[in-house]
Amino acid sequence: MKSLVLLFVLVVAARCKRVFIGDQIIRVNVESEEHIQLLQALEREQDWELDFWLHPVSTELPVDLRVPYSGLSAVKDYFRFHSIPFSVMVNNLQSSMDEEEAEMEESKVLERSTKSFNFGAYHPLETIYSWMDSLVAEHPNLVTKEEIGRSYENRPMYVLKFSTGGNKRPAIWIDTGIHSREWVSQATGVWTANKIATDYGTDASLTRLLNTMDIYMLLLANPDGYAYTHTNDRMWRKTRSKNPGSLCRGVDPNRNWDAGFGDPGASKNSCSDSYHGPSAHSEIEVKNVVNLIRNHGNFKSFISVHAYSQLLMYPYGYSCRDTPHQPELDSVGRAAVQKLTSLYGTRYKVGSICKIIYQASGGSIDWSYDLGIKYSFAFELRDTGRYGFILPANQIIPTASETWLALKHIMEYVRDHPY
Repeated sequence: MKSLVLLFVLVVAARCKRVFIGDQIIRVNVESEEHIQLLQALEREQDWELDFWLHPVSTELPVDLRVPYSGLSAVKDYFRFHSIPFSVMVNNLQSSMDEEEAEMEESKVLERSTKSFNFGAYHPLETIYSWMDSLVAEHPNLVTKEEIGRSYENRPMYVLKFSTGGNKRPAIWIDTGIHSREWVSQATGVWTANKIATDYGTDASLTRLLNTMDIYMLLLANPDGYAYTHTNDRMWRKTRSKNPGSLCRGVDPNRNWDAGFGDPGASKNSCSDSYHGPSAHSEIEVKNVVNLIRNHGNFKSFISVHAYSQLLMYPYGYSCRDTPHQPELDSVGRAAVQKLTSLYGTRYKVGSICKIIYQASGGSIDWSYDLGIKYSFAFELRDTGRYGFILPANQIIPTASETWLALKHIMEYVRDHPY
């Protein structure tokens, strides 16, 4: 049965999806500034079609890149010629994707036969939206689904609002999946939404929080991109908007916010995965969130969930200067990570975006912080590079469970420290 499902998946993939047969994920352990400069030069070389998963920015951080099969020999020769140490993390990316798809098909069959939702599986957009309706139906006094606007390709953008009443109460924002290929982010969001709904009334601390505050969750912050990862290109990161004068589509929605927009840490090249777009908030997906946050006016925390690298970060990304609240944000982050680590021993680093990874302009949590939302954080979930963006589905629930402990700590702190 399993072999038949896998064969079916391969046939479908061959017909309509971009394939990555023989592509490898290579890790470089950078040893010098010269290595960084050589890797940055390689990153600018568009003809090789390299996809940097972790960028060359520091001798303290590894660099991960997807190398197409056609360029493997040339890239490895380049590394050897310049004495740059490297190792192969994923030998054949397509094999990993085929396994991922086969597992999804098996889970779909099981869900149909049992009429249940598998939180330990990856799901397409339509399934997630349908599940959101089920969650609302099961918890009508706590959860509502609200459309905040439409995407570029006219898909609805839904937030789940968890509220026990009142109007524009102090609120917490959580979004997942702003970069569409980071599937464990969206899956963690789904699990977390279910956790909030089912634990209300039994978890005393969460119940107390929801009796005084609201939680808004945007599970699919980039719906067009996410749909595209399921139908056409699993490695798609950006939105799907058309760029005038360019054959390359899409904007990096986490470089499109009005926070150091267009500064170093984003690309002016429309073909780059870090392209910032023609102007701040040019992407309707970003603008929809901006409008909601501004019109509400009483958000106290803004949390964005990404993958991968196992980091908990706070502003700034567009500048390496400390925010006025840096000591408090760092303390909250470290306490949250301590909670996260207590479950499975997963290690996270904590710090500002600019100092812990690299300068990144136009990011969402910089925008929210500058708007006055003090408790602004971004997660980078599992792992640290063994699987990268193709994290096996059997890690979804462990990832979500440990992340929940950190999220809950942050939300409790926000509740107990009004401003």
